[in-house]
Amino acid sequence: MGQKIEVLVEGGKATPGPPLGPALGPMGVNVAQVVKVINEKTKDYAGMQVPVIVDVDPKTKEFTVTVGTPPTSALIKKELGIEKGSGDARKNKVGDLSLEQVVKIAKMKRENSLSYDLKGVVLEVLGTCVSMGVTVEGKDPREVQKLIKNNEITLPNL
Repeated sequence: MGQKIEVLVEGGKATPGPPLGPALGPMGVNVAQVVKVINEKTKDYAGMQVPVIVDVDPKTKEFTVTVGTPPTSALIKKELGIEKGSGDARKNKVGDLSLEQVVKIAKMKRENSLSYDLKGVVLEVLGTCVSMGVTVEGKDPREVQKLIKNNEITLPNL
């Protein structure tokens, strides 16, 4: 049985300091080596908080690093190049995604979703757009959800 550490790190910028160093130090693993692996695996998520799980075998001091995907809202903010969502999503819109961008985010989130297919994950991403004040191709995301459910919009690259 290994010991497991779950942390949130900024993509590509993990350091041997807290929260990793103090948690890994007592396990006897090479902290710098673990940090290097985490940074290599999370470099595509630069600027975003990424969930990371480090499994350590206390006998052999070997470790495995599993990287999750950032929250959907973080992926939407990265696509739009914005700092935060709308404080009042009904009145203030902060950006507009293309349907292709929504599908791209859905593909990243697919493994962590409870949906059976990509269409369901796309609908989940659109739901997050609603709460963030983000439109999709100039429309309210709820309208786009309805069009997808009624098969009036066919999703690209499924």
